[in-house]
Amino acid sequence: MKTFISAVAVAAALAAPALSFAQQSDTPLSRAQVRAELVQLEKAGYNPNISDPSYPSNIQAAQARVSAQQLAQTSVQSSDYGSVANGSSQSGRTIGAHSRALGTYFGQ
Repeated sequence: MKTFISAVAVAAALAAPALSFAQQSDTPLSRAQVRAELVQLEKAGYNPNISDPSYPSNIQAAQARVSAQQLAQTSVQSSDYGSVANGSSQSGRTIGAHSRALGTYFGQ
């Protein structure tokens, strides 16, 4: 029982740094990027100067509008050569049904 507990503890200790690393961003934002994002949010209807108790819902609604605008721009930009092709993938081959049924003890 002690070996199982120690194995779980070692596995958790090894997995913790990998999980915390996944949440880090690649590069920090510059001031210009932060200001550009704030301008986008203000154009979407967010006003940071209003002291409103519903702050989270206001910023989330503005972020949703900005992401919808960016998605619309992306779909317009990617439609220059037609719509995006739907992906499909096949591997292996289909197996047809046998023409004759084989018995349970085939070959005996």
